[in-house]
Amino acid sequence: MSNITMDRAFIHTISILVANKPGVLVRIAQVFARRGFNIDSLVVSPSKEGAFSRITITAKGDPETLDQIIKQASKLVDVLHATDHTGENVIDKELALIKVKALDETRTGILQLCDHFKAETLDFNHESLVIQVTGSTEKLDAFVEMLDQFGIIELIRTGKILMARDKGLT
Repeated sequence: MSNITMDRAFIHTISILVANKPGVLVRIAQVFARRGFNIDSLVVSPSKEGAFSRITITAKGDPETLDQIIKQASKLVDVLHATDHTGENVIDKELALIKVKALDETRTGILQLCDHFKAETLDFNHESLVIQVTGSTEKLDAFVEMLDQFGIIELIRTGKILMARDKGLT
C-alpha cells in the first residue's frame, strides 16, 4: 500500500455548525491544536440562516483522538453540532485554480488534459493558462500531478466542502 493510500485511510472530514460570531473559529482550531491534529483544509461559509456558519475541516489522525476533538468542540459556546462524516454517504467537492506554463508546443496537451478532467480555462495568454477544476480531492490531486510536467506557476485550492445525501443533515 502506498503512502498516499495509507494517508487517505486516516483523513477525516468534519462539519461544524456554529453561531456566526467572532472568535468561534479560533476556539475550534485550538481544540484541534491541543490534541496534536493539524488541519489540512478549512472552509467556512454562511449557512442558509445568516446567524450561523458551516465549518468544514479535513484532518489526518486516529479516530479515537478525533472523537475526543468532536466531543470537546461540541461543548464549546456557539457550536451547535459537530460531525465526522468519514465513511458516510456524502457529496464532497473541491475547487482549484491552477496557473500553468503554456508554450505553443505544450498548449494542446494541456487543453486535452483539461477536456479529460472537465476543467475550464479562465485565462489564456502567450505564456500561461489559468484553469479551474472541480471534483473530489482525488480527482484534483490527479489533475495537478498530470499538469506538473508542464510547469505549474501557481496553485490555489478551496479545501473540501460536503453535504449529506438524502435527508441526512450535514
